[in-house]
Amino acid sequence: MAPIPGSGLAKGLAVTLRTMTRKTVTEQYPDAQPELPPRTRGVIGLFEENCTVCMLCARECPDWCIYIDSHKETVPPAAPGGRERSRNVLDRFAIDFSLCMYCGICIEVCPFDALFWSPEFEYAETDIRDLTHERDKLREWMWTVPAPPALDPAAEEPKEIAAARKTAEKLAAAQAEPQEPQEPQGGES
Repeated sequence: MAPIPGSGLAKGLAVTLRTMTRKTVTEQYPDAQPELPPRTRGVIGLFEENCTVCMLCARECPDWCIYIDSHKETVPPAAPGGRERSRNVLDRFAIDFSLCMYCGICIEVCPFDALFWSPEFEYAETDIRDLTHERDKLREWMWTVPAPPALDPAAEEPKEIAAARKTAEKLAAAQAEPQEPQEPQGGES
């Protein structure tokens, strides 16, 4: 049986007519904000106080889109007779979001929890060169990071907390033991 000429056109028009009569599901984005899941990955926020300028995030980034500059400062001794220490001070922390592939490796490798996923997604720019955001903008996004989900009360205690509690209990027990008086050492007279 040969196809009827124009049957494809009729099928296409039927699909169009069915689609036209359905309710639209388009969200009018600028006027209505989308409802995002609570832990949405938008951009990377920086908690500057935790950053020790260890450069792990910049070294592990596969796109090399993290730029960090720092300098060393000498810190006076904490106690008299102590020695001076040096510490790194963060001068610049920038992420080029035109290069970033949002893999999250920098957040995973940060040992001091200085980087977090923020649910912010409205950071478009008209010029690609403006997509390199400095630490002040990254800090603004930090305050949009949601609190972590509550721990399961039935879960076992984390190893770090258990080890710290065990050490604290040992120290408390050692301090609570009555100290035995020591006999004076010396010769007999």
